[in-house]
Amino acid sequence: MTPDVPAAPRDRLPDGYAVRLDPRTSRRQGGRALLGGSPLRLMRLRPRAQELLTSGRLVVRDAAGAALAARLLDAGLAVPDLPPATGPADVTVVIPVRNRPDALCRLLTALDEDPATRGLPIVVVDDGSAAPVRLPGVRVVRHDTALGPAAARNAGLRVATTEFVAFLDSDCVPLTGWLDRLRPHLADPRLAVVAPRVVALPGGRPGWVTPYERVQSALDMGQHPAPVRPLSAVSYVPSVALLARRAALGDGFDPSMRVAEDVDLVWRLAAAGWRVRYEPGGTVAHDHPSRTVSWLRRRAYYGTGAALLAARHGAAVAPVVIAPQTALAWGLALAGGRGRGAAIGVLALGAGRLARRLRAPDEAAPVGLALQLVVRGHGMAGATLARAVTRHHWPLAVVVAVISRPARRWVLGAAAVDAVLGWWPHRHRVGPVRYAVARRLEDLAYGTGLWWGALRARNLRALLPARPPR
Repeated sequence: MTPDVPAAPRDRLPDGYAVRLDPRTSRRQGGRALLGGSPLRLMRLRPRAQELLTSGRLVVRDAAGAALAARLLDAGLAVPDLPPATGPADVTVVIPVRNRPDALCRLLTALDEDPATRGLPIVVVDDGSAAPVRLPGVRVVRHDTALGPAAARNAGLRVATTEFVAFLDSDCVPLTGWLDRLRPHLADPRLAVVAPRVVALPGGRPGWVTPYERVQSALDMGQHPAPVRPLSAVSYVPSVALLARRAALGDGFDPSMRVAEDVDLVWRLAAAGWRVRYEPGGTVAHDHPSRTVSWLRRRAYYGTGAALLAARHGAAVAPVVIAPQTALAWGLALAGGRGRGAAIGVLALGAGRLARRLRAPDEAAPVGLALQLVVRGHGMAGATLARAVTRHHWPLAVVVAVISRPARRWVLGAAAVDAVLGWWPHRHRVGPVRYAVARRLEDLAYGTGLWWGALRARNLRALLPARPPR
């Protein structure tokens, strides 16, 4: 039975809460519209909203300002603009651990060295360690047998009495000031969880995969703050480090899930009307795997979670989200010959329809903007398709490539394009060959886990594409 979470309150953002337009959001139509967010959208502004956003920053003063700020945040067009927290924190730190005594001591030392976390109540949940955890001055909850990370976090959640709970895995080291950057977000009464950026822990014994993992870890959601919800740029946050509103979590994580339990919790919170945010201004270092075999095993394990998520959340876990007309255009383009001309016709038709939808009263249809959006959307869809070919659906791609020489060229081309697009932002930190090889190995491992999990569950929904939500 899936654990329950309570419905989010209807309270508005409080006075003094500030947001600013995301740097990636562009003003259009003389400031009367905003373009940005994920999924990409164009939001028209009424005159009053234009006045409030003249400087690009909005401080909530009344109900109207609160409603506008909330809508901008939820659309991904704006981000919170909040100063670091000051004063004591009403937070309990919950640490699940199993057989990591040295890592646990390292984490506790880091918490004691940070003024923001020194003296906070700490609950260590010993999830069946071979040598029971004994720590003076720290409350320890013991499971005689390992019940999994979800059950361990829930055990700590049940004994916490503070308003907020910070979950930290034992192989993490929070950097000084991380909690002060996260706490102000919880001034929003509808915010359930805020997550920091997770980066690689410096030092340690590097392995062949270390340079790639430092720039492309599955735990690192990037440098931009964002709302967290299904089918968006940041669709989940890892539970290795979270700050949560205790009352919002209800029964907490699903203990029946040994993998993807963090994604499941975030999506259940979103469905109940809660907000979840990602705040890269707070940073937690994580001890990434350095051995290639263990790293690939972990990636395959992550892949098995997709089938569990599909059973609970349906199309939210779809590997490809694509509109029918976009799929048609790419299918025609890949067919070659006259199909490419037909694909251009599909693009032009879509741009014409979009221009009519974007047209403001008493103004000409913005054909140029519509064409730009259509081309951009089809380009992003192409990158998504290339990623699916090499990651989620690589077993099918291999079979088709063996049978068909043209398909073989397309598969190899997709693998090359995907590697270049992924490597380019990190070109100063990792070499192209290492990046490309590691990316293909990672995708092979994740795809193997994905297919194994789907076949084991006898449910292929995690492999099927989906249409974008309206």
